[in-house]
Amino acid sequence: MLSRPGIPPHPWVVDVAVVVVGIGLGAAVGSTVTTETRSQLSQPGGPEIFLGSLSGMAGTYLALVMLLLVSRVPPVERVLGQDGLLRWHRRLAPWPLGLIGAHAVLLILGYALAAHIGVVHEASAMATSSATMLAATVAVIVMIAIGVASIHQIRRRMRRETWWLLHLFMYLALALAFAHEVVLGPSFVAHPLARILWSVAWVAVAALVAVYRIGMPLVRTLRHRLQVQEVRPEAPGIVSVILSGRHLERLAVSGGQFFEWRFLTRGMWWQAHPFTLSARPSPPYVRLTVKAVGDFTDAVGRLEPGTKVAIEGPYGAFTVHAWRRSRVALLAGGIGVTAVRSLLEDLPLRSQPIVLLRATSAEELVLDDEIAELARVRRGRVERILGPRHQVSMEREIVKHIPHFRTRDFFICGPEGFVNECRRAMASLSVPKDAVHHEVYRL
Repeated sequence: MLSRPGIPPHPWVVDVAVVVVGIGLGAAVGSTVTTETRSQLSQPGGPEIFLGSLSGMAGTYLALVMLLLVSRVPPVERVLGQDGLLRWHRRLAPWPLGLIGAHAVLLILGYALAAHIGVVHEASAMATSSATMLAATVAVIVMIAIGVASIHQIRRRMRRETWWLLHLFMYLALALAFAHEVVLGPSFVAHPLARILWSVAWVAVAALVAVYRIGMPLVRTLRHRLQVQEVRPEAPGIVSVILSGRHLERLAVSGGQFFEWRFLTRGMWWQAHPFTLSARPSPPYVRLTVKAVGDFTDAVGRLEPGTKVAIEGPYGAFTVHAWRRSRVALLAGGIGVTAVRSLLEDLPLRSQPIVLLRATSAEELVLDDEIAELARVRRGRVERILGPRHQVSMEREIVKHIPHFRTRDFFICGPEGFVNECRRAMASLSVPKDAVHHEVYRL
């Protein structure tokens, strides 16, 4: 008996969310514009102060949207997937950081012009004038520090755990920014209704984060009481972790989805890592398959039976719900076979899938027998592509092994280099963009 099927996505939810976010941005900007008078703009420093207030409101609103993107609200996450949410998060990030930086610079300049004093003197006076201004200064410094750490060349040198801890400070920075705004913001001073609406928006976002990042994971963890049953070697550096739990038949999950796993043992309990299910849950058991690529994943292979496990999820749009065409092909590179293997379980019989498994050598083809059997009962077939990366052309292999490739949906999963190579091949072969669904495994 398998667990409940995953909840299908509803694309219209994202359209509604975009409209709501757009209306909110307009309201935030409008509340600043309508409080400004012509006489204020004509004063020394008036235009700079106005633009500073405007950029501050827009910047903090967009920072709030960024927070929403990583709160993983299920109806939105099921459509965009975590990859999509993070992609929009990264695209949006320069705007709030740039606007908030401009807010600080423009206000310092504007008030310096109004007071006929130097910019450095005004900056020092503003930062120490009150507790809320000091809090705002700290918030800006924290946001800029996180922004600098987000530069790709710096980010790739950081451990995932360090990156995660650093981003926790963004919550502190946003809380400090909110306190500063409602006390001193021109849009809220003498405008109690605007202050109430702005406060409600922030409380609503905080509630969503609390419910979906803390509350629901806690409920699922306590409901299912997962613990390690067995750690089984699959290949050099790759293990499967079999977990047992309660009421897994109530766990709605689709093949191809993943959870954030927190192993409650010394040195691992404080960090959660994403691992895809390598099989649909079969109550009372669930399985994930992990490749050792760092300290945490290496420690997974040494987990003791009985270790308690906390979960967050399921997440991901790499599911059968994205399938639209009559034919389907599944491409897996390396440990990406885990998502492909579990997704195969959700494909209907007679779907005739073609599965391409990519690895450097045969010993890296984990779960190979299971994938072959799942493809066989669906009247499909498996092709194994072996060899060093520089010797293999995925475009050539796709043409060779997959007929009618322009009329298929492609599900691609694996390391970033593999996924990007396959996507370039799809583009070169004129496969429609909406037919290509992918999940990237990153460190």
